[in-house]
Amino acid sequence: MKSLILAILTLVSIQLTAQTSEEEEKAALAKATQNPVAAMYSLPFQNNTTFGNAPFNRSQNVLNIQPVIPVQLTKDINLINRVILPVITQPSPILDESSTGTGDTNYSAWLSPAKAGKIIYGIGPAMQLPTASSNNFGSGEFGIGPSLVALTIIDKWVAGIVTNNIWTFGDVSENKFLFQYFVNYNLPKAWYLVSGPIITANWNATSGQTWTVPFGGGFGKVFKIGKRPVNFNAHIYHNTVRPDGYGEWSTRFQLQFLFPVKK
Repeated sequence: MKSLILAILTLVSIQLTAQTSEEEEKAALAKATQNPVAAMYSLPFQNNTTFGNAPFNRSQNVLNIQPVIPVQLTKDINLINRVILPVITQPSPILDESSTGTGDTNYSAWLSPAKAGKIIYGIGPAMQLPTASSNNFGSGEFGIGPSLVALTIIDKWVAGIVTNNIWTFGDVSENKFLFQYFVNYNLPKAWYLVSGPIITANWNATSGQTWTVPFGGGFGKVFKIGKRPVNFNAHIYHNTVRPDGYGEWSTRFQLQFLFPVKK
């Protein structure tokens, strides 16, 4: 009888240890997903919808397919490649209808120290690749500019910024600025709270039409589909500063497939 009880207690202990280990793994992955220069392969699908665009109160939808591919250049330096290919459903400015196509691709190449310090950072070029299927979805011009990401991790908090400015070369000659700050607070069982508004400026726009500044946030969780870890998050933002005709409210939903490298 004592042997049976001991065996049962041993099995329960093993199961509890395995569950604890898996929860710790998910919590670590949750923090890794909040680090844009983490050396982890991932495939995020990020869907952004802006509601109530003029003149017919229609929605604009942008599905960003944005794989992240880290490459170890040396023992001290990683190259983090991030590609963003947008699939856009754009409302017509003159008809009560919308059309769908691909936008211009954004490619960022961040050089980042392989060993993280108190401040984690990456710096490199950001490029616009002319993949727009028509001028309804982008300028179709090549562009380039500097890009920077910096963040810090303190206990349950992850906070940082991503920014770039891209100049394009062609008939349109765009000059575009992007700044995203992000703040995450990690909760038990791989849940987290997040605020990550994307602030943009079109320097070529007329006065009063330059900035789009949203405020808001959401929540997320890392879980598994079979053996594949997945990160999901949902946000809502109020576009407090925006060009004329641009929608007041936006949502963001992201499903990110994770491919952590086993050490």
